[in-house]
Amino acid sequence: MEQNLAVGLDIGTTKIVAMIGRKNEYGKVEILGIGKSKSLGVHRGVVNNITQTIQSIQLAIQEAEAAAATKIEGVTVGIAGQHIRSLQHSDYITRADSETVIDEDDIERLINQVHKLVMLPGEEIIHVLPQEFKVDGQAEIKEPIGMYGGRLEANFHVVVGQVSSIRNIGRCVKSAGLELEGITLEPLASANAVLSQEEKEAGVALIDIGGGTTDLAIFRDGIIRHTAVIPFGGNVITEDIKEGCSIIEKQAELLKIKFGSAWPGENKDNEIVSIPGLRGRDPKEITLKNLSKIIHARVVEIIEQVYVEIKNYGHEEQKKKLIAGIVLTGGGAQLKHLKQLVEYITGMDTRVGFPNEHLAGDSDDAITSPLFATAVGLVMDGLKRQERVKAEAVVEEVTEEIEVLEEEEAVQEETKPKQKRSFLDALTERVKDFLDNAE
Repeated sequence: MEQNLAVGLDIGTTKIVAMIGRKNEYGKVEILGIGKSKSLGVHRGVVNNITQTIQSIQLAIQEAEAAAATKIEGVTVGIAGQHIRSLQHSDYITRADSETVIDEDDIERLINQVHKLVMLPGEEIIHVLPQEFKVDGQAEIKEPIGMYGGRLEANFHVVVGQVSSIRNIGRCVKSAGLELEGITLEPLASANAVLSQEEKEAGVALIDIGGGTTDLAIFRDGIIRHTAVIPFGGNVITEDIKEGCSIIEKQAELLKIKFGSAWPGENKDNEIVSIPGLRGRDPKEITLKNLSKIIHARVVEIIEQVYVEIKNYGHEEQKKKLIAGIVLTGGGAQLKHLKQLVEYITGMDTRVGFPNEHLAGDSDDAITSPLFATAVGLVMDGLKRQERVKAEAVVEEVTEEIEVLEEEEAVQEETKPKQKRSFLDALTERVKDFLDNAE
C-alpha cells in the first residue's frame, strides 16, 4: 500500500464499508476506492460472530482493493455499541522546571496519566480527549503549548468501552489479514466528516442513525463535550414494519427506503402499495399511512432517547447552548421528513449532514451520502495519524542530528585545549633549550 494512503473500515450492524483515501494537493480528501458488504455477525454495533464478520470484512476489502487497484495492509476501525460510555475527569502534573515552556511531551505525560485510571472490571479506555487546560491555576486555556508554568491541569472527556468488544474487533481485523492502525469512536469519526469548525464552536449535537445503534456527539467551543451510544437504529424500524405488515425483512427494508416517511400526516388513506406474496400467495396491500404510523412510532422513541442525552448534557443552560442545533447523519438520516420530526420533538434547528465538508470537489455523489459519513471520518483519522507519525519521525531525525552535532562539538572542544597545551609545551621546551644554550 502506498505510504500516503489511509483506509477506514466501518464495521456496522447492517453493512461493512472499506474506504481508501488520500489527501490531494489542496488538502482535501480524495476517495480512491470503496468496498461494501452485508454485515453478518454484528449485533447493535458489537461483534457476536467472529467468523462471519471476518468474511464480511474480507469481501469489503477485496472490493475496495479492486476499485483502487492497490493492496490494503492497515486500517483505522470505528467502534460503537451499547457498551460505550463516557465520563468527565480532571487531572494534573507538576513540571520539574517552571521556567521552561510547556511542550507536547508534557501534554502526552498528562494524557498517559489519565490512561492509567482504574476502570470497572472488563472496561478499557478508548479515548482521552483534553477539553480545557489550566496552567498554574489560570483557567480556560485551549492551547497550553508555549506557556510557562509549574502545574499543568486539564479536564478530560474519557471514552470507555468493554475490553472483550474491543478485542473482538481487533481479532476480526487481524484474522482478515490486516493491521489495526487505530480505533476511533464512530460518532467522533462522523463528526469530523460532516461538521464544520463553526458548528463545533457554536455548539452542535451530531446524531448518527446507523443500522444497529444511534450515536451522539455534542460539541461546544470547538471541544467534544458529550458522547453516547443508544442501542437502537434503523433495524428496529425495519423489524417493526416486518411485524406490523406481516412481510419478510427484505420487503420491509425496501418499503422503508422507497415509501417510508417519519411524518404520518403526509400520506392519504387511499395511497396503497402492493407487495408480491410468497411462493404463489396473493399479493399484500399496505397503506402508506399505516406504514408511516409504524415508522413514526419507532423514530419518535429513538429521537426522544437521544434528546434525553442532550438534556443530560445541559443544553438549556446559557453557557451550554447549542446554537447550531442538530445535524443528522448515517443511513437513517435519509428517511423522508425526519428533519421536520426532529425539529418538532426537540425545538432545535436541524439539518442533514453530508460528508462532503473535507472531500475533494469531484467526489462521486454516492460517496457524499450520509450513509458513508463514518467511513469518510475514519479515512480522515487514518490520514491524520499518518501525518502525526511523519511529524514525529522528522522531529526524531532532527533531534538525532542535533545530538550528533553536539557530540562532535564536544569532541572538538576537548581537543582544542589539548592543541593549545601542546603548543605551550613546545614553546616552553624551546625557551628552556634557548636558556640552556645561553648558559
